[in-house]
Amino acid sequence: MSLLGEAAMVFWHDITDGDDDYKDWHSNEHMSERVGVPGFLRGRRARSLRGEPQYFIMYEVDSVEVLTSRAYLDRLNDPSPWTEQVLSRYRNSNRTLCRLDDSRGLGAGRFLVTCRMAPAEGCGNLLRHWLQNTFLEQCVSVSSIVGAHFLTADEVASHTPTEEKKLRSRPDEIANWVVIVEGYDEDAMQAVMTEELAVEHLERLGALPGSQINFYELEHIASATDVQNARPGRVNGPKR
Repeated sequence: MSLLGEAAMVFWHDITDGDDDYKDWHSNEHMSERVGVPGFLRGRRARSLRGEPQYFIMYEVDSVEVLTSRAYLDRLNDPSPWTEQVLSRYRNSNRTLCRLDDSRGLGAGRFLVTCRMAPAEGCGNLLRHWLQNTFLEQCVSVSSIVGAHFLTADEVASHTPTEEKKLRSRPDEIANWVVIVEGYDEDAMQAVMTEELAVEHLERLGALPGSQINFYELEHIASATDVQNARPGRVNGPKR
């Protein structure tokens, strides 16, 4: 298994008015705060290599219950001033709380392909079977692909109201099914996008029209152990 735990929060978004401040906030305040919540195992941020949304964020957690726990909700309902300022600049947000249905591979890759899809009526079993019994295994049989994962949304958990949600310019979208592929060779990753995860191919296998496929490069990753072992001053934000 490549992803940690049994659930994850996945988040796609754009940002207005200054990437540098956003990255400083996410790396120096937000990630350590989130990964410091009990049950959070690892967080990462990746930036789009082409197209939108600009950023993909993922937090791996022990279980989906962690994502509705009192400890996590307390953080979501008490945003710092820096968080308030940054979240007000989020655009085109999709924040989905997911259960991890299947995960193959070892470790984390430099490049990530994400795919948001939904099964057409009556086609869910066929599409799921292809994903879990053919696609994921084919991916990790490629030497440069280090992980392939299938997650499904928990819509009830994803709709939990919070103060942080109110800061964003419009309600978050929620994905249905999510596929993530990780690797270190850009050409191999692009082949996954244009072949197996091509929109037309997914439709033939039973996906609704409009699957969203994006390509990202990892910028920062931190585990709960990293946060626990960080030297004082390294996770408290930039000096002002």
